Amino acid sequence: MRAVHRHYVGGSRLRDVEQADLEEFFAQEHDPEAVQRSKFPPRGREAFMTHWKTRVLGDPTVFVQAVTVDRELAGNVVAWWGEGRRRFIGYWLGRQYWGRSIGTQALALFLEREKDRPLHADPFIGNTGSVRLLEKHGFRRTETVRYGEHEHIMLVLDENPT
Repeated sequence: MRAVHRHYVGGSRLRDVEQADLEEFFAQEHDPEAVQRSKFPPRGREAFMTHWKTRVLGDPTVFVQAVTVDRELAGNVVAWWGEGRRRFIGYWLGRQYWGRSIGTQALALFLEREKDRPLHADPFIGNTGSVRLLEKHGFRRTETVRYGEHEHIMLVLDENPT
């Protein structure tokens, strides 16, 4: 893996999420291709905004960063405490940023800042790009889990980055 510069890699940066970012995040969550790949059902506007304002931005145990590319909002990366006191990580990028190493860069930067381990991620089994991205950063497959009718892969990152 090539060297990573703190908080800035190849045009990607992380910054705190601003209220104005939520409209773009809402639009990204409703992208039909993203919904198909993630198997994550998009929420209605009110439910989405309430979730972000109370459960993400309003929870001091959640660590969230906006991903920007050349000063344009590209998406977000977030870590939160889930069931069983497991720390989870998730990310969402606008489709125009897929396949450009933006996710790779953003996740590298985020993992430098998010120090809790182990970290868990559970992408849809058919979202091979997301699975590869996590494995590239040292996450290992531990099991297959089912959410409704869809299988997801549980991946875990056990060690802090050096």
